[in-house]
Amino acid sequence: MPPAATPDPAVLAVARQAAGMVTDGAKVGLGTGRAATAFVDELGARVRQGLRIVGAATSEATARQAEALGIEMIDLDENVILDLTVDGADEVSPGLDLVKGWGGALVRERIVATSSRRQVIVVGADKLVDELGARGRIPVEVVPPARPLVVRRLGALGLRATVRADVDGKRPFRSDNGNLIVDCAPEAPLRDHAAALSLETAVRSIPGVVDTGLFLGTAERVLVGDADGRVDTLRPR
Repeated sequence: MPPAATPDPAVLAVARQAAGMVTDGAKVGLGTGRAATAFVDELGARVRQGLRIVGAATSEATARQAEALGIEMIDLDENVILDLTVDGADEVSPGLDLVKGWGGALVRERIVATSSRRQVIVVGADKLVDELGARGRIPVEVVPPARPLVVRRLGALGLRATVRADVDGKRPFRSDNGNLIVDCAPEAPLRDHAAALSLETAVRSIPGVVDTGLFLGTAERVLVGDADGRVDTLRPR
């Protein structure tokens, strides 16, 4: 068996700090991705020490992880309001706008975050960007029959649209919802919040688009880990 990967100290630091924010009896949204996975691990350790919580997952993979760690899972219904959601992000702008969805869970991430009183984002410093789109792709979830129309319309918006392939590269990636993910590269990074909002509105108006990876103004705070284990807290301006 190959040796386990060395934990990233930046990710571990933000995961531990976020886990420390969870209070006894809380209903917690559990994110998807590397930093969110580390957070769920830390939360599971606190549960084994006696912390009583329930969780709502943003992906089937996160649900399996949480259940294996002894975290009780709940479904979101009309009576459930989560106290806190902790999730990662693929890009964080200076104004704390986000790109999410490189892991393919953006729709459920949106649902869980919107069902929560607070959204806390955990990232390493490498995810901080001056402008959204700087790292090259903004995911869009699309129902399969709409793929030709959506790709054509995205191109007309100046986006280079690529249907994401599965890990084997032989077939399209499918989200937990059975949909496609189209990764969109803008001609240039989005210069500010207004530009991001304009693009989000235009993309959402295309028939067959379920959601975009642009999460604008959703984060209460962002915890940023550094390689030395230091954590900085960013709040919206």
